[in-house]
Amino acid sequence: MARGHLGYWALTTQNQKGRTAASVARLLLISLLPLVVAACTTTSSDSPIAVTMPETVAVAPQPVAAAPVVEPLPEPEVQTAKSEYEVMYGAVNDGGNQIAALDLSKIAERNLRKQVNYKTSHPVGTIIVDPYARYLYLVQPGGKAMRYSVGVGRAGLTFSGEAKVAYKAQWPRWTPTQNMIKRNPDHYAKYAKGLEGGIRNPLGARALYLYRDGKDTLYRIHGTNEPWSVGKAASSGCIRLFNQDILDLHKRVSSGSRVVVLDKSQSRAQSSEGES
Repeated sequence: MARGHLGYWALTTQNQKGRTAASVARLLLISLLPLVVAACTTTSSDSPIAVTMPETVAVAPQPVAAAPVVEPLPEPEVQTAKSEYEVMYGAVNDGGNQIAALDLSKIAERNLRKQVNYKTSHPVGTIIVDPYARYLYLVQPGGKAMRYSVGVGRAGLTFSGEAKVAYKAQWPRWTPTQNMIKRNPDHYAKYAKGLEGGIRNPLGARALYLYRDGKDTLYRIHGTNEPWSVGKAASSGCIRLFNQDILDLHKRVSSGSRVVVLDKSQSRAQSSEGES
């Protein structure tokens, strides 16, 4: 009887514990239910936001700006290189004496300084004057010669043969001959006592004085203050060159240089010697 009573009590106690656990579980579920529902439900106290589309504003068409006008850049000035002859016959200031540039448009090209082929038996450095062809040649190596145009005065035809350059002068003094004074006293008489060297002097910038056997031949190779007379016959004087040319020749030759003046029969037009 006692063991039966104890078994009933144990069973009853176990059932009560089970009911108590179930009750606790139900209470816990009930307490959590609002949270679960709240987590699944979104609420808001704000009113819905009204979205207003912007009104279309009519915009007046703007005038299209004209394309900018681009001014072309000015063409740069091209400095044309001077020709060989413009350099050769340009203005020269020589010892304070201003030699004017030659107007090449008024000078035939055949009268301009030029290196040419030249056949001769005379040695290099010889000056050959051909008064009839109106050229002077300075013999150079290799069958060449530097050719200068000359003006030939009356005295230039009175001498032929060989001579030597006794001396050279820069801007030489000039005295007219008695024949020149007699022929044109109005022009030459005022210079009877001589004229100092300078631009106005008929002998020009330089002069070569020719001697034969130690004596003055009175034959001169010189410049001129009358460039238009070069390449032509002149009424007076000997052998005249452009001032630019006599400056060049003066630098190339020295005192003692050999000079050959051709007569008419030896002129290049009559001889196998000369330009080829």
